[in-house]
Amino acid sequence: METPSNVPPRTAGTGPDEVLRRLDLAVSHKLDGLLHGEYQGLVPGHGSELGETRMYQAGDDVRRIDWNVTARLQEPHVRDSIADRELETWVITDLGASMDFGTAWCEKRDLAISATAAVGFLTNRTGNRFGNVTVQGSGTKVVPAKGGRTHLMSTLHRLTSTPRSPQGVTDLPTAILRTSALARRRGLAVVVSDFLGDPQAWGPALRRLATRHETIAVEIVDPRELTLPDVGVLSIVDPSTGETREVPTASKKLRDKYAAAALDQRTAFAGAIRASGADHLILRTDQDWLLDIVRFVSSRRERVHARRAGWEAR
Repeated sequence: METPSNVPPRTAGTGPDEVLRRLDLAVSHKLDGLLHGEYQGLVPGHGSELGETRMYQAGDDVRRIDWNVTARLQEPHVRDSIADRELETWVITDLGASMDFGTAWCEKRDLAISATAAVGFLTNRTGNRFGNVTVQGSGTKVVPAKGGRTHLMSTLHRLTSTPRSPQGVTDLPTAILRTSALARRRGLAVVVSDFLGDPQAWGPALRRLATRHETIAVEIVDPRELTLPDVGVLSIVDPSTGETREVPTASKKLRDKYAAAALDQRTAFAGAIRASGADHLILRTDQDWLLDIVRFVSSRRERVHARRAGWEAR
């Protein structure tokens, strides 16, 4: 398998300043060169300034119904919004013990930091405010949302310098709910995690976040979480609990059972994310993360334009 040219910089053994320099170059030069058009951010955010009202059409967001106009005209109307030049972006970055794992070209932790930086660089160019919630087994750390490149670089430097998480279960649902409380203005919310917890725990919290904000769930995946190689007896350590288990990977039956269980798990994750109303972006440690982001943005843009074209056709 050929190594892609866009590999996330490794945080282990690399200074924070060097990591940020590489990420800035990757996003500002390579990603900008691939993204064109009206929206160079991850998603076109809704505005908060009220615009004109129009008749409700199938596919419109019911949260934008203007009930006063609807009651007066006896027909449902929605009020469009004018795009904000200054939106608020919050990124929840999971740096729990399970993220300190990687068998391909980087660790999941490196990819999570790179994804957070990409969101920051892409949304900061128009003066948007950026806030970050870092979640580990030891708890959460919050950097309030502020504008400016200096604040963004300071936040990313702090994130890159975050020490590895001690053993312990990461409380992702609490971090998502805390972000919901902090992000009072409508904007963009991004959750970067491997989502290895119970979907019945973090699913409702994600749904609550997506009710108010344009939300993206960035799932970080390593190939060994999907399939096991045939390497004989493999000693596996659970990073959250420290529990060790010997796994006889030479058994094809065991490998098939592992792959089936992993598929069921990821299907459950995708279902919970879809049910929450959030968009789903998967980044893998063995794939080109920048190209995956470009494909996601392009797909998102096509869906938005197709929906708008449908409205105009009606």
